[in-house]
Amino acid sequence: MIDLGVSKLALIAVVALIVVGPERLPKVARVAGNLFGRAQRYMSEVKSEVNRQMEMEEFRKIREESSAVLKEVENSIHSTAQEATTHLSDQADLGLASSTSFDSIPNEQDVIRKTQRQGRNSWANKRAARPLWFKRSSGIRTRVQSGAARMKRFHHSASK
Repeated sequence: MIDLGVSKLALIAVVALIVVGPERLPKVARVAGNLFGRAQRYMSEVKSEVNRQMEMEEFRKIREESSAVLKEVENSIHSTAQEATTHLSDQADLGLASSTSFDSIPNEQDVIRKTQRQGRNSWANKRAARPLWFKRSSGIRTRVQSGAARMKRFHHSASK
């Protein structure tokens, strides 16, 4: 950039004072300062836009690289699963697999379903089948309350 020292600035000020005159010099200096500020802001905006574009390009490269790696891992997992499937089918064809298949082994959800009571004798079904008016008249709670809320309600009704 232009190297402006104190001596050069003083020379420019003296020439401006002679050319413009002492009455208009403050106004000209103000306008020049505004133009210089606008130029600096414009340059900073251009620099920030260039930096943003560079960062976006870097992000695009990283995204492409990560998607390529992800595809590679996905293909690796798929090929491993394919090999395991063919290996198991080969063992089943040769009779080396055990007599029980994977379908006959109960999973966790089946065990949970069998242990829960279902059907007409289920406690949940019997409780839900009662009408709301009957629950209110017989004192069956229809809403969950904490112990503190029940005690507050009990003390409030006992004080009346």
